[in-house]
Amino acid sequence: MFADVSRDTLNLDPQRAAERVTAKTRAILPVDYAGHPADLDPVLELADRHGLTVIEDACHALGAEYRQRRAGCVAHMSVFSFHPVKHVATGEGGMVTTDRTDFAESLRRFRNHGISSEARQRHSAGQWHYEMVLLGYNYRLTDVSCALGLSQLKRLDSNLARRREIAAKYTTAFRELPGIIVPSVRGDVNPAWHLYPIRVDAKRLSTDRAGFFRALRAENIGVNVHYIPVHLHPYYRNRFGYRGGEYPVAEAAYEQLISLPMFHGMTDQDVEDVIAAVAKVTEHYTSNR
Repeated sequence: MFADVSRDTLNLDPQRAAERVTAKTRAILPVDYAGHPADLDPVLELADRHGLTVIEDACHALGAEYRQRRAGCVAHMSVFSFHPVKHVATGEGGMVTTDRTDFAESLRRFRNHGISSEARQRHSAGQWHYEMVLLGYNYRLTDVSCALGLSQLKRLDSNLARRREIAAKYTTAFRELPGIIVPSVRGDVNPAWHLYPIRVDAKRLSTDRAGFFRALRAENIGVNVHYIPVHLHPYYRNRFGYRGGEYPVAEAAYEQLISLPMFHGMTDQDVEDVIAAVAKVTEHYTSNR
């Protein structure tokens, strides 16, 4: 069951989530959209009232901070991605963090066919016996992938700093542009800036998001849109009967969103090219209203 998002951060709205909890609810999965951590404390309070588990999707937020705590050490479990476009890349794969011993043990078994022990443990103990005790899968990250990821950790802080520098330049350049809404950052958060999603206010321009998107592509700027609301995909429409209109905040935001290039390897000239293109397109659609 889905819940709508907050208008500023586009993260899960704790109040809307509270309205969706039922007797069948077992967990809450807030997403750290674009690298801005979800408002986890009220979500955890909600979970505590109902005996639920909070699983944070922190795939965008490696290195982000929420109320002076790093993403990954606030929720009951936090999931990170090591996809090639993420802050640390292993080619594919990911990681789950938790401070609960029982969760950690279940996760280790789940990733290893549901088997009660791992080969290294059996070798160290000098014994061979193992049992499958729950349903599991082969979700083990390879040693080569792990080595690749570990080699990048020493660069994580500098990469985060560069992303934040780029985001600050974008925000300064776009804050006063008519028809452009820059990402909101709450005062108790330091985002990781996996994405930099602006919103296009068509009421102040002579085009909509689609026209603005095409114009930026024509300027050779590699923009994208993140994301189509999940409930509007055919699988959820066909299986659960969603027709649109159920989550108005998320749906309205989707009609406005454009993700600008954001990667720590961008040069200063790359950043200036993006800024110049957005300013040029904005000026064109403002003067032609």
